[in-house]
Amino acid sequence: MEYLSFELPIKELMDQYQTCSLVGEESGVDVKLACSQIEDKIIEKKKEIYGNLTPWQRVQLSRHPDRPYTLDYINGMVDKGSFLELHGDRNFADDPAMIGGLATLDGQKVMIIGTQKGRTTKERQHRRFGMPNPEGYRKALRLMKLAEKFRIPVVTLVDTPGAYPGLEAEERGQGEAIARNIFEMTMLKTPIFTYIIGEGASGGALGIGVGNKVYMMENTWYTVIAPESCSSILWRNWDHKEDAANALNLTPKDALREKFIDGIIEEPLGGAHYDPEVAYLNLKASILQNIKAFSKFTGKELETHRQEKFIAMGQFKG
Repeated sequence: MEYLSFELPIKELMDQYQTCSLVGEESGVDVKLACSQIEDKIIEKKKEIYGNLTPWQRVQLSRHPDRPYTLDYINGMVDKGSFLELHGDRNFADDPAMIGGLATLDGQKVMIIGTQKGRTTKERQHRRFGMPNPEGYRKALRLMKLAEKFRIPVVTLVDTPGAYPGLEAEERGQGEAIARNIFEMTMLKTPIFTYIIGEGASGGALGIGVGNKVYMMENTWYTVIAPESCSSILWRNWDHKEDAANALNLTPKDALREKFIDGIIEEPLGGAHYDPEVAYLNLKASILQNIKAFSKFTGKELETHRQEKFIAMGQFKG
């Protein structure tokens, strides 16, 4: 387990607990009480730290290298062997930073689409750290249209620091691809449910984020720009990234208060990486609940619901 800087007090207690257990095993001395006391301290320290996270600390947690990614959630939620990944935008290429395909959740057919990061250095480069190219967004739209044809609910999982900013991406119409997705998603006549499972930055997130319901996992963020990028624009360096995180109102509670999202999915204490199975179950339960809630909506009602939801965002009411 890799620990972030603000988690070091927990690491110290974990080291003490491991030492205590080792002493008991090697010496035969009964150390159960001592180990139990350390374990209680670990739980209390976790509650103290994770119950008072700053916005920047939550950003750090969302980027934790052990945190589950889109493929982890898919493999952890769908019926065994049911995920069929679909490739290509039928226009230019397949984008490994954007994945999607058909699957079943407890027998319910779904189209799952999401941005995918990588674990190893090679895989991170291959998937461009979860930053899609235009063909990624066009592939996502193709799969959504396919789902609409068969009236299959669409689930989008967002974990991206933004759309890929490379020259070739701009040449192939990055801005148009994102704008087209936003436009088309508002008119899709099948249910769409969006979940921010890690980072949710800018148009890169919104390109697959126009849902009838939008949720954030507990330790994620969702805003117009990454804190470092905001700091570099306003202060000409990254030194003020924490100030930027505070000003951007990027936490799940901020987004819920401003009615940008519909709810927060609880994570295990310390983050989804501490107990991924619990995170998978919590997300799966929300998806199935929403599919049931929207099952009787007509295509037109789904379209109207989605449009009214996003039109109301940021609307001034005197």
